[in-house]
Amino acid sequence: MLVVGGLFAVDSLSGAAAADPSSDSDSQRSERWTALHDGPQPYADVHIDWDVPIRMSDGVVLKANVYRPMDAAGQIEQRPLPTIVNLTPYSKLASNLVDSALAIPNLQPMAVDLIRRMDLSGTPVSGFEDLLHALDGGTVHTVLGIDRDLIRSGYTQVIADVRGTGFSQGMWDTLGAREQLDTREVIEWAAAQPWSTGKVGMNGGSYAGINQLRAAENAPAALKAIFPVTPGSDLMRDVVAPGGGIGTTFMPLWLSNVNQMKVLPDVRSMLDGTFDWQWFHDRMADPSTNYDLLVQALVTPSLDAVPPALAELLDENSELRQGILGHPERITVPTFVYSGWHDIFANSATKLYNAIPLSPDRKQLIVGDTYHANPGAGTGFPGAPPRLPVLQRVWFDKWLKDIDHGIGDFGPVTVWEQGGGWITLGEFPQTGVTHRRVYLTAAPSGTATSVYDGSLATERPDETKTLTVAPGLSTVCSRDAAQGSAGLTAALDMCAKDSRIAEQNALTFTSAPVAAPTVISGPINAHLNTVHDATDGYWSVTVNDVAPDGTSTVLSTGQLTASMRAVDEAKSTRSANGDFTAPYNPITLDRLLPVEPGAPTVLDIAVIPVQAVLQPGHRLRVDVFAGNSPKALAFRPLLNNTELKPQSLLLDPAAPSFVNLPTSRPLD
Repeated sequence: MLVVGGLFAVDSLSGAAAADPSSDSDSQRSERWTALHDGPQPYADVHIDWDVPIRMSDGVVLKANVYRPMDAAGQIEQRPLPTIVNLTPYSKLASNLVDSALAIPNLQPMAVDLIRRMDLSGTPVSGFEDLLHALDGGTVHTVLGIDRDLIRSGYTQVIADVRGTGFSQGMWDTLGAREQLDTREVIEWAAAQPWSTGKVGMNGGSYAGINQLRAAENAPAALKAIFPVTPGSDLMRDVVAPGGGIGTTFMPLWLSNVNQMKVLPDVRSMLDGTFDWQWFHDRMADPSTNYDLLVQALVTPSLDAVPPALAELLDENSELRQGILGHPERITVPTFVYSGWHDIFANSATKLYNAIPLSPDRKQLIVGDTYHANPGAGTGFPGAPPRLPVLQRVWFDKWLKDIDHGIGDFGPVTVWEQGGGWITLGEFPQTGVTHRRVYLTAAPSGTATSVYDGSLATERPDETKTLTVAPGLSTVCSRDAAQGSAGLTAALDMCAKDSRIAEQNALTFTSAPVAAPTVISGPINAHLNTVHDATDGYWSVTVNDVAPDGTSTVLSTGQLTASMRAVDEAKSTRSANGDFTAPYNPITLDRLLPVEPGAPTVLDIAVIPVQAVLQPGHRLRVDVFAGNSPKALAFRPLLNNTELKPQSLLLDPAAPSFVNLPTSRPLD
């Protein structure tokens, strides 16, 4: 059953818990959980043990800060407590700096109050307010810093620097086998400490969220629950090179962040004579991890000149590729995932949730209207889910302390329905939707200012027409650019919330206004019949909601390099109509397919799964671009093959172009 409306609601209530939470309304439950987290706690303060060494089985020493509760007299709790572990490559120094700022008396309440008083709606920069709401939605506690309220409620928190980052020794083994073994060993170390009950949970966001998924896949006995925020699972298709397009905005930003933070020295050790010279030697030996791979992807001139490291990235069976590919089907511990529809890892959110083989009370998913930079924004308000730290608290209480506040009755799938508001689903995609073909036609819609203004129709076109579009830079001002920057450019509404500037260099296809609310729920496939002037091409597609005033809001996106169009049928899904819903492109050198100039080339482009509703009077639009810069570029050898020549879309009744769209009703 689906419950929709102005207020956040759940499908059903079952089971009992402390204080009979099953009798709560949604708002009462949210208020009770929030009071539990924000109210008085059993402990007055937090004690920190700095840079605790944890020796790995190969002799490398990782460094961790250990946060333990203490009373008003400064006495550290000696009884064993459940332990939360966070492994980060962004340096626990950064977490400590954020924590220190939040610990300043009254600073956090003042900042939250200021943000909540701000109202930029209706201005050209309302997106800036959306980003700021990361501060009151829980980003600083669950991703950037430490939740002292959680610790003071009776938990120990361990923040450890991943091998080769922060103050830890070794070389950064990005999500590799050694790093995954480190995670297991840190969990086992934490469980064995006298201050631990032996029950371990994990928290953190982004890379630390991915680490949680990997740990749960490897199933150390002590790990009892995880709370990953904005994690990825299939990183090649999420952000490294979705559709064969290198993430040219996010990847340089991310690598620079990690590599710069990892060379910041431990000043305290320099002052007290305990400086770790092994750390120094390790950093000098590997100062810029993975930069070489990024450079190779961007400058290698031809396929016959591909160096070994890049060849490994483009080999589906290589150790590198296996390291960045998750296996959520192996997860057996309770898992609560938060993501955003415009997050860099949006592609993985619903897929990994569906793959986890647990009952709904043991796995939860929230997807907000957020980017990677502002997870949790929009939570904590009337009609919305509680803030992330609140949910984290009740989740860990349930699985690490056996205290049930009714979290099993929450969700299990809570999403911001784009074009509507917060809703709760029993599953994703929601029941009652059907994949239907929506054809791209040459009939002018009269609604767009673009290279060509076409239409969407439920019947295939009755005329053949070739439409040409050239690579350009209009997508610098786009929601894709904002997504690729983790949301940093989302402050400008004219780009992130309206695609009309980007559409000036696109082919657009727009439906008639819908007469009734029309839900779109699930993965989308864009099936394009293309023609190229060169031996390769690069395409990107967005699916948009067009308001009566003409505002064109991107709901979801997909991209594909033409020579990487091969589809692995065994890993793809099709709908009842026989069309792909989620084509799986291997993105490998050995599966490249030739592109014959002038000949029709059929592409199936996976569009990230979405939940949206077209309100009466709104239209659906599909934008087709011959590029997606600065978010992504084709691998340089393939980019050279495109010669940046114009690309054409063939509208042919005998071989039509269409989107396979999951809707609650046919488009009008």
